[in-house]
Amino acid sequence: MFETLEPLPPDAILGMMALYRADPDPRKIDLSVGVYQDEEGRTPILESVKRAERAVFENEDTKTYVAIAGNAAFNRGVEGLLFGDAHPAVADGRVVTLQTPGGSGALCVAAHLIRRARPEARVHISEPSWPNHIPLLTLSGLEIATYPYYDQRAHRVDFERMVDAVEKIPAGDLLLLHACCHNPCGADLTRDQWQTLAELCERRGIVPFIDLAYQGFAEGLDEDAYGVRLMSERMPEVVVVSSCSKNFGLYRERVGSVSIVAANAESAKGVASHAANVARGIYSMPPDHGAAIVARILGDAELRALWEREVAEIRTRLNALRRLLADKLAERSTPVDFSFIANERGMFSFLGLDRERVVALRERFHIYMIESSRINVAGIRPANVDYIADAIAAVLE
Repeated sequence: MFETLEPLPPDAILGMMALYRADPDPRKIDLSVGVYQDEEGRTPILESVKRAERAVFENEDTKTYVAIAGNAAFNRGVEGLLFGDAHPAVADGRVVTLQTPGGSGALCVAAHLIRRARPEARVHISEPSWPNHIPLLTLSGLEIATYPYYDQRAHRVDFERMVDAVEKIPAGDLLLLHACCHNPCGADLTRDQWQTLAELCERRGIVPFIDLAYQGFAEGLDEDAYGVRLMSERMPEVVVVSSCSKNFGLYRERVGSVSIVAANAESAKGVASHAANVARGIYSMPPDHGAAIVARILGDAELRALWEREVAEIRTRLNALRRLLADKLAERSTPVDFSFIANERGMFSFLGLDRERVVALRERFHIYMIESSRINVAGIRPANVDYIADAIAAVLE
């Protein structure tokens, strides 16, 4: 049976990571891997997580299964993060939240639920988008379409073309939007643009499908949830998926959530039943450890305050690294204006370099990035930024 399976092409990011690991040059720099790194190049465990984890270990008295919907305290805490404590959709009983194995698990559950509720619905994703959006959503049988989002030459959201495309989306289809820190381009929607899209989705009967993987990394925890909260006020139905990998640093614990905003509380009961049934058929019960840590942090005033400070420190550092790289490139009078890097948010940006120059950076200077020229700015440090800027200037000559 299995001899019919031919090897698939290697994943672009995993392949780049392998090349980086095999490179013996001491100057090598990894700007490809999509995880947060500190000044030492480590992906640290947050102090708030360490303290919460100790408390979880000390108080845990069983290893029995949690509910299919997951850790109830986690679900309540995440709803507060996403929607705010006084959001009318939550107060009206319209929101159903399930803990999932990471944001990827959330996307998978959401896709199967959508497929079950409306098999003919299509999900429209941005061009570009996170590469794993397509396999995670199509595994359920959903059909995918794309809409223009990023202007590669102007390095900004191509909002006029985006709106023109959304105007043509049929009622009942879903519009997948990155809530903040767009992966891979780093160019986010403004509040005015969110308002325009809310009006458009309301008028056209389009269901917003919002991926919030980097809450707190752009402008702030509440500010980054603006689109989620706006759409959930304006629209009868919204799908929201979130991840705790980044803002809690719980990558390997696989902690995420899917929240469905239903038209009313009665409809929410049906959603809860079917969402649990979908989860049961995919992974049965979610893991608890990471979710218990998040629940402990969000439910303890002291731990939460510490966590919010740590998230703010990460956000400040990322934005400072963006300005630093843009300033260093400006000092070298490159033929390309890289000031856009400082205006984007989150961990990722496109440098706008062609494949030939990306390969030259890797082969001549041992600087690794995805061949689309997407970089993870968290890989930049004061100790290596001049070398990076010199290398980019050199390949642009």
